[in-house]
Amino acid sequence: MTKMPDPRRIMPAEWSNDVASVLIAYPHENTDWAYMLDDARKCFNEIIRSIAEDAGLTAVVVTPDAAATRALLPSLPADRLCLIELPTDDTWARDFGPITVKEGENKKLVDFQFNGWGLKFASSNDNLVNMRAYACGAFTMPLENRRSFVLEGGSVESDGRGTIMTTSECLLSPNRNGGDTREEIETALKDTLGADRVLWLDHGYLEGDDTDSHIDTLARFANDHTILYVKSYIADDPHNDALEKMEEQLQTFTTADGQPYNLIGLPLPDPIYDENGERLPATYANFLITPTAILMPVYGQPMNDELATQMMKIAFPDHKIVGIDCNALIRQHGSLHCVTMQMHAGATAAI
Repeated sequence: MTKMPDPRRIMPAEWSNDVASVLIAYPHENTDWAYMLDDARKCFNEIIRSIAEDAGLTAVVVTPDAAATRALLPSLPADRLCLIELPTDDTWARDFGPITVKEGENKKLVDFQFNGWGLKFASSNDNLVNMRAYACGAFTMPLENRRSFVLEGGSVESDGRGTIMTTSECLLSPNRNGGDTREEIETALKDTLGADRVLWLDHGYLEGDDTDSHIDTLARFANDHTILYVKSYIADDPHNDALEKMEEQLQTFTTADGQPYNLIGLPLPDPIYDENGERLPATYANFLITPTAILMPVYGQPMNDELATQMMKIAFPDHKIVGIDCNALIRQHGSLHCVTMQMHAGATAAI
């Protein structure tokens, strides 16, 4: 007897085999990258090259000037690069890009409201990227309007089986959904992403983080029974107490089958500071999972970079681990996962 597909709504895991492309918003002169545009573009170009060559996916690049941007990008096969000409405020595609959901064999893109991480930054153009991309034919999968709910892609992790992991610091922020209760947020996640249950992390943060502790800076699913998380091995680091409490809470979490998670503690990078002496939110947890490769941020710290790489190999034994220097990205308080959003087959078309 042929097994019928599960008709329920589900947010696929990031490692889903039918991921075909990755959305990127390219830095330009009217973004906060203006003062370091060459460094930023060098990093973005390496991410785009790795998406196309190491991961074998198509890089879908949103930019206000497609012709000028194409001239700046690495030389790639035509089927590995798609440009969408639209205005953007910034480059954090993880947070304003669409989130894919499945209902049986059908997939759709869900468009949530993006309000600049709780009204911290200008976001009017980024908030409209999904609607505009769909209107011009660049997004070819159905686009579902859920813009009454503020949700950033970096704030939710899915195991592909109905479990969503998030942080209370972010999703309960009053500047996102007006102070909705935990129960009301859970109901919204169940309705929009098909969550059966929500794992709430109540501890953990990174200095310099503008997102109110996005989950993708702190803890990530590697599969439906393994979580990689940030752990400090640095004596007297100011993060230690919060990260230890986070670790203790992770130890209480169980899988959908009632088993403890396998936990892998990624090292907290040594402190990196900006020109004003403010610590930047460097983290190895901000990696991108593709069907064949892990694109992982590194920070020019040989011991920590190598330790994190070896831990990734344990968590993803069948993937190629690709380290990308993201020191430029953290100068704007984000990293590799923050500037990428995976898209499934049939979601985009070159225009």
